[in-house]
Amino acid sequence: MFNWLITQSLQQRLLVLGFALALSIAGFVAMKQSAVDVFPDLNKPTVTLLTEAGGMAAEEVEQLVSLPLEQALSGMPGVSRVRAVASAGLSVLYLEFEWGSDIYRNRQMVVERLSQVQSQLPNGVVPQLAPVSSIMGEILLIALPIDPAKVDPMAVREFADWVVRPRLLSIPGVAQVVPIGGEVRQYRVELKLNQMQQLGVSQVEVFAALESFGANTSGGFLQVAGQEYLIRQLGRSNDLADLKSLLVSVDGKPPVQLQQVANIGIAAAVKRGDAGYQGQPAVILSVQKQPTADTLALTAEVELAIADLGRQLPPGLTSPKFLFRQADFIDNSIDNVTLALRDGALMVVVVLALFLMNSRTTVISLVAIPLSLLTTILIFKYLGLTINTMTLGGLAIALGELVDDAVVDVENVLRRLKENRQKAKPLPALQVVLNASKEVRSGVVYATMIVVLVFLPLFALSGIEGRLFTPLGIAYVVSILASMAVAMTVTPVLCYYLLPNMPAISHGDSKVVRQLKIWDSHLLHWSLPRARGLLAAAGIAVLVAIAMLPTFERTFLPPFNEGTLTINVQAKPGTSLETSVQIAQLAEQQLMAVPEVVQVGRRTGRAELDEYAEGVHYSEMDVDLRPSKRSRAQVLAAIRQQLAVLPASVSVGQPISHRLDHLLSGVRAEIAIKIFGDDLTVLRQLAQSLQTELADVPGLTDLQLEKQVLIPQLKIQLDYQRAAALGVTPGQLLNQLQQLLDGVKVTEIIEQNRRFALLVKLPELARSPQSVPELLIETNQGRIPLSQVATITQGDGPNQISRENSRRRLVLSANTQGDRSHTLADIRQVIAKLPLPEGYFVQLEGQFQAQEQASRTMAVLAMLSMLLIFMLLYSRYQSLPLTWMIMANIPLALIGSVLALWLSGQPLSVAAMVGFITVSGIATRNGILKISHYLNLLKFEGEQFNEALIIRGALERLTPVLMTSLVAAFALLPLLVTADAPGKELLYPVAVVIFGGLISATILDTLLTPLMFWRYGKRSVQKFLQQLPSQLTGNGADDGLLETSDASSKTNDYI
Repeated sequence: MFNWLITQSLQQRLLVLGFALALSIAGFVAMKQSAVDVFPDLNKPTVTLLTEAGGMAAEEVEQLVSLPLEQALSGMPGVSRVRAVASAGLSVLYLEFEWGSDIYRNRQMVVERLSQVQSQLPNGVVPQLAPVSSIMGEILLIALPIDPAKVDPMAVREFADWVVRPRLLSIPGVAQVVPIGGEVRQYRVELKLNQMQQLGVSQVEVFAALESFGANTSGGFLQVAGQEYLIRQLGRSNDLADLKSLLVSVDGKPPVQLQQVANIGIAAAVKRGDAGYQGQPAVILSVQKQPTADTLALTAEVELAIADLGRQLPPGLTSPKFLFRQADFIDNSIDNVTLALRDGALMVVVVLALFLMNSRTTVISLVAIPLSLLTTILIFKYLGLTINTMTLGGLAIALGELVDDAVVDVENVLRRLKENRQKAKPLPALQVVLNASKEVRSGVVYATMIVVLVFLPLFALSGIEGRLFTPLGIAYVVSILASMAVAMTVTPVLCYYLLPNMPAISHGDSKVVRQLKIWDSHLLHWSLPRARGLLAAAGIAVLVAIAMLPTFERTFLPPFNEGTLTINVQAKPGTSLETSVQIAQLAEQQLMAVPEVVQVGRRTGRAELDEYAEGVHYSEMDVDLRPSKRSRAQVLAAIRQQLAVLPASVSVGQPISHRLDHLLSGVRAEIAIKIFGDDLTVLRQLAQSLQTELADVPGLTDLQLEKQVLIPQLKIQLDYQRAAALGVTPGQLLNQLQQLLDGVKVTEIIEQNRRFALLVKLPELARSPQSVPELLIETNQGRIPLSQVATITQGDGPNQISRENSRRRLVLSANTQGDRSHTLADIRQVIAKLPLPEGYFVQLEGQFQAQEQASRTMAVLAMLSMLLIFMLLYSRYQSLPLTWMIMANIPLALIGSVLALWLSGQPLSVAAMVGFITVSGIATRNGILKISHYLNLLKFEGEQFNEALIIRGALERLTPVLMTSLVAAFALLPLLVTADAPGKELLYPVAVVIFGGLISATILDTLLTPLMFWRYGKRSVQKFLQQLPSQLTGNGADDGLLETSDASSKTNDYI
């Protein structure tokens, strides 16, 4: 098939060039239209259920809301984990489904189950599905600073809720906009129970009157003189005077207006969250995108909308500030990788020019780069892949190899054209190009097949590591296959047009190549008598490299450099929102003293629409950093030192990294130690004991116990007998207490397109611990103090209860510094020594789990791919020694890869393993080119198996082997510079391993492959040559283009 492809390409030369041009144009158009993102799709299908449960305590939320939902939803097909958090008045349920499942089908199944479980939930409690979002979904944080001296915080929040949020939600691709901070406007009716008692007005009458306030009704249609009228009864009003004059008692009693039994006004709603910017109050809007939206395009649209809204700000409000902009990280990352691609291409040009010293051969070889890249991007478009740091990284890693096939072809064509010119009867140039291209065709195909085979482990990775690195593998493999196609079609055509009439074709090798061949010749003459010792030394070096592998620090992924920090500040649970805000503002001031900090935004507690159930004691701070001469570690140390004065626990991370951690373990930290059981007190005791033991573990930082602790509670215990004697049912009594103490949203006041809650509750003074016992309760015998039917005590209870897979759990979270593998081993030892009651157990989770799982998967599949490579090579050469000689390049590459990792101080991560996979395929290519050439010389050019054969074959293959290896290696140099630059973090370990492996494999292959062939290849060669004639039967060189008896054409299946 491949012979036919080369032949047809040379026959249809103009068609091939036209098709290549069309493909390039299509690829360029696809590149312009492709979505750009920082990472591939990392979304594990997750459905989030938010259930508001009034003022219920965490225990009631767990028992009445979380448990019924958990039991109903756990058994659904595809559910891998169910996590629930029950806190005061809120239940959040996270349903995680298997990777690859359809999120919309999952949501449909959840909706169906919810319809069945709704009857088991308390009245008025309705679960809501959070919008479909993305792990990378928070693309913008927009701050609206508030200067209380110039603008009312309530006006700022109204502007955010009713102007900014609807405008942004109207943009296609925006999934949710969550505002926090400022003050939410609310119509407040505060009942005066003493006046109600004196005037004989009941709570039922007040609520009935308020429910019908401010409503319009319809009167149908009226026809008069052929004209139709629509009748409207207009009762809607937002005037406080109308509300105050509302009658609440008219039946057989003197009329009583609402203002006689209640205080009426506009007030700020009770807040469970607040926000700040640069140490001052603010409203912060979190803009979240839909999973498939293009972040850069969507960010640009949002910025245009914000700029438009900035021209119509309320008086006193300053222009919005962009606190966090994910597009900056994407732009920096993509720019860095794009520059690496550009600089890598320049390195390729330099290496080729040095070796070839010929503009035409260099241009022919370089054409493979843009053609292969644009073809790959076109296939990305077809496969639905985005342009991101991983797909671009795959192209950057493959960049040097894209010219390999073309270089091998061009070098062989040029060599054969030089030989043909020396003949008495030269063959036609077209036939020479055809024969030369077919000579190297088999080697190119086999080498490419091996590269594809070594990437099999990468495609088998599951979970987040598979989502990250599979696109890199696809980009690499597709571009390599595209380059092979180019080498078999476009390259021969360009060789035919540009090389035969080249003036310098009779000239010898370039000066660089001549000098290299002289050195290589001296080296081979010196090494052949010393073959045994040199091979033994190489074997020892391989064993040393293998022995070093277990000593490397292990990690899942290298740390990202997002340019933005996320700092969690957690005060003691039970801390009021006001106190928590004061602590967070102090943290803001401390952070702004760090020179690298550009701006700081703060979100304390929970926003009304947020799907994270955080208490008011919790603050999340987004810190924007500027580049600095100080290292990242020094900046983080300075920040931790500044925050050490806070009366709170502090954890420092990054936005995207935190979300990845949350995806892996449900906790925003690298390591999560989960303790499962039933009794919260026992769980706390075990966790505190474990925390004490772990505090001494080296390398463990930011060790925090999940803030599930006892907080103060005011407990009202009903006296059933006394209530029955007074003629009041427990349900009526509890309902009254909820209405009076928690408050009830009776209706909404509508102002144009804005809606504001009308809330009925007691004044704050009447809700104090001292006033509650005297609270007047309605009974059949009149109003009585609450203390007559209930016992009021002060106690404590959990602030929140976390559950996972139907068990209560408490979490110790931590980050690591230094050697994570040793730290994990120490943690496991501490856990193993912890005495656990019956039914309690501990699980250790986090990034390391994904790393360990990926390592096991890659190790098993790497063995399988090595076996497949062995079988492929054996089927080709029918010789175990020859097959092992070629595969020996893989351990030779390991020497340089391990040395490069050690010198660069890199840990052994999944990214480094991807580098090992890649370099093994490239290294094997070198062995194929060299061994195949030896066999050709023996069979078709009359060489004998002696030292002259070894030296000639090595020297003739020196140029293509060195060129392909050095081009592949030096194309990676741009990725080796500025290792922590955004976008390069994941690619740097890959590049380090490949670069080191290529250097060692190329140098050692140049020396050791000839030695191995000399010492162990003679018997295999004799056997191979004996089998060759029968294989040649019926396989001549005539492909219908031109006839020739040139022996080189017969070698096309053996190189």
